[in-house]
Amino acid sequence: MSAPRYDVIAIGNAIVDVMAPASDELVEELGMKKGGMTLVDADQAKELYDAMGPAKEISGGSAANTLAGLSGMGAQCAFVGQVADDQLGNVFAHDIRAVGIDFDVPAREGEPPTARCLIFVTPDGQRTMNTFLGATQFLPADALNEEAIGGADILYLEGYLWDPEEPRRAMRSAIKTAKDAGRKVAFTLSDAFVIDRYGDDFRALIDDGMIDILFANEVELGALTGEEDFDAGIDALKDKVPTLVVTRSEKGAVCATGGEFYKVAAEPIDKVVDTTGAGDLFAAGFLFGLVRGEEPNRCLKRGAIAAAEIISHYGARPETDLAKLMAEKLG
Repeated sequence: MSAPRYDVIAIGNAIVDVMAPASDELVEELGMKKGGMTLVDADQAKELYDAMGPAKEISGGSAANTLAGLSGMGAQCAFVGQVADDQLGNVFAHDIRAVGIDFDVPAREGEPPTARCLIFVTPDGQRTMNTFLGATQFLPADALNEEAIGGADILYLEGYLWDPEEPRRAMRSAIKTAKDAGRKVAFTLSDAFVIDRYGDDFRALIDDGMIDILFANEVELGALTGEEDFDAGIDALKDKVPTLVVTRSEKGAVCATGGEFYKVAAEPIDKVVDTTGAGDLFAAGFLFGLVRGEEPNRCLKRGAIAAAEIISHYGARPETDLAKLMAEKLG
């Protein structure tokens, strides 16, 4: 097998996050589920935007956030996602290229506009997300660069993007390309609502041996396995996925791989400002260690360090030099 051109190539939603502080009362008044993610249409997106206080626009999208973290640590990455030919599309494309990530999918003409996620951040740092998917739902399979996918060490897929039909077909095609090339496929479950809709698809991919690395949090683990007990959920999956990584917020994270079980504590932090992107950056740290051939404990530690950095400020893209931070923390 030839040496990989990329460490990680990811397929995900190309989204610009619009974030604003909000009171618990406002979240309740707007009928939102605190801490959750809800898909909204164009009219709902406008209504929620109008209800927001002063906001920041920051490029986001789960898989793109993960790549931003990976690139910040020194990995070579590429992103596959769909924006529209509009202002937010230009913002997204500029931001992802500015951090050294290859992104060459042409912008889509006409409606709908580039996706945006309206995020209400309560004083406890919890983020309540309302996502208008817009153009990102129309990523066609012919946007895939099979040579790039086959030439990446790891193909990383975002569960959120499984919902629309066109990107789902594209991701199935990408999985086949990666597997045919002998590469690893990593998958993040993204949210329990995605599992509620497509859990059978995900379980079939796992049973068919198509997923090499699976990322989940506690809630998603329970939704996928049907097990309320955490340990029972781990037991249900650990022999089906070569590498299983489950994050547990302030309780740290665990990894089951090679018949062994590893765990790491959450990194101490003075104040949780915004939890947006914590799981995305944990995946970045873990994957960076993995592509560098590090032991699972060190991969987990990298994930914990990256997650702690991201929850210390607004936004899901790192504001600290992650390579320097890792060197300081890990030696």
